[in-house]
Amino acid sequence: MSGPRLDADLAEAARRLTVACRVSADDDAQHYRAILRGRRELGEFFAAELGWTLEVQDVAGVVRLHKRRDDVPGDRGPYLVRQTNDGPLAAANVLVLVALICEQLWRRPRISLRELLQAVAQVCAAEAPSGRLPEFRIVATDQVSKREAQQNRQNIVDALKLLVAEGEISVDADLERAVTDEGADLFITADRESLSTKFASLSPTLLDLAARAPDTHAAVLSARSLPDADPALAEERAATVDARRLRALRRVVDDPAADPDDDPSTVGYLSTITGRERALNVVTAFGLVPTVRRDWWQVTDPSGTASGMEFPHGRRTERQAALAILAELPRRTDPHAPVLLAEMVALFESVRATLPRWAAAYAGRLPALARAAATELVAAGLLRPSTKPMDCWRPTPGVHLWRVRVRHAEPTTRGSAAGTRARQPVPRLPDTSAPEEQS
Repeated sequence: MSGPRLDADLAEAARRLTVACRVSADDDAQHYRAILRGRRELGEFFAAELGWTLEVQDVAGVVRLHKRRDDVPGDRGPYLVRQTNDGPLAAANVLVLVALICEQLWRRPRISLRELLQAVAQVCAAEAPSGRLPEFRIVATDQVSKREAQQNRQNIVDALKLLVAEGEISVDADLERAVTDEGADLFITADRESLSTKFASLSPTLLDLAARAPDTHAAVLSARSLPDADPALAEERAATVDARRLRALRRVVDDPAADPDDDPSTVGYLSTITGRERALNVVTAFGLVPTVRRDWWQVTDPSGTASGMEFPHGRRTERQAALAILAELPRRTDPHAPVLLAEMVALFESVRATLPRWAAAYAGRLPALARAAATELVAAGLLRPSTKPMDCWRPTPGVHLWRVRVRHAEPTTRGSAAGTRARQPVPRLPDTSAPEEQS
């Protein structure tokens, strides 16, 4: 099987770029140097195989990968930065604040937190009556509750943490204090050249998004130019072989799982001999390990570079619950039938009947545990949420690639405990084992 090849150093740097989209000399010198050495080869590889643009900013010491997808996953986004581990997905208000902060820092690359809060509050106050921006009130008054003011401060701290994690800004003090202490202040520093290239899409004003249907926004924002953003031509472009190829390859490289039948054409690109071979070539060039069924693709990253997912590892109750559900899915009478919330709760009740100390924090709240466990499986590409009925999920063919074994503590062990371990690796995880089932 012949196709594109990348040496080990470039493959590792390419995997890092696919998940971070940004590598800087200050934060990741090793990968940055590797990219500079192979900038031409990497640039040609990304452009030819995935239609993505690699940009090297020598002065700023930053490399960016501009990724475009018109089928953006709805459950994907930046995770809030917490002290222990990743928090939930950032809310819309936090993402709006990220853009507003960048706007203020473009004007003043060094600004105090107090001045930034005032500037953002003024911009929001001017636009909130028209509905263009959310209200942002940070001082408790007769009209503003203390809870609302503190939540707004939490939102802007979360936005600043996201920018710190991306390497866009630096702060000179602890951001956590700014949430509860209204007198806390610190200085925020940014680089204008880095900020100027952060937002790669065309201006929403030029695209006239307000006049377009919401379901067309992703396709318009992913267009390379204004003529390409014409929604009348979007369906015609999506049906071309080249568009189908890019769509399929981007999913295989970028997502934990891919469905070959999720294609506008009668025969999916990944179901053809040519498409299957090309996708396998690209995946192996990245150093990823594909597990391929006729009806499903899953990709494992043995190094863990291409993903921040930790499932199935970890001893969190929610992850144990997810594995308990995963163990039962293939055993059902109809493995393809939807999974209801009540079915998950019944499973957890049976486990707690045997092991009362398991999931003690969720005693009386097992539906919440079921939803959290389902979220873990959705992120791994093993369940798909269904809106009708509510609290319903559909298993994907990926569940048949797993074998889960539940281990109980030995009778002589003091107390009771339960753990679930998976022998089958999930896509894009730091596993070193190989998939059990391949075709």
